[in-house]
Amino acid sequence: MKVAIISGSVYGSAEEVARHAASILQAAGFDTWHNPRGTLADVLAYGPQAFLAVTSTTGMGELPDNLQPLYSTIRDQLPAAWRGLPGAVIGLGDASYGDTFCGGGELMRELFSEMGVREVVPMLRLDASESVTPETDAEPWLAQLISALQG
Repeated sequence: MKVAIISGSVYGSAEEVARHAASILQAAGFDTWHNPRGTLADVLAYGPQAFLAVTSTTGMGELPDNLQPLYSTIRDQLPAAWRGLPGAVIGLGDASYGDTFCGGGELMRELFSEMGVREVVPMLRLDASESVTPETDAEPWLAQLISALQG
């Protein structure tokens, strides 16, 4: 199964989690694509059969600048071929921001919902105020994702 990993990061933590997720998925036998500067054309050319979004949150609950162009293009075009595909989201944030905690992840969940991508495991929320190793903190959740995709 081909899994496209879409990521957005401000300081690099989400990119690290995305890279770690890619290596874990590959070890489980999945084919992965991850390019933090990828375009919709790149994702379409890959022909994903599943999605993983990994994003931090910036400002008042917004997506990082490097993810904004891809997000906007997908939202404008809503590729019909992706309807019904499995997907999941890892959101990184800081719980001290209250209502906007993991807001970037919530935006990706909404986008997946609009595209008709099925959320196969509930969004993982990683709290920067509690975690110094978000990539390893994501491993139990990634194991759940792998079994959901293999199911």
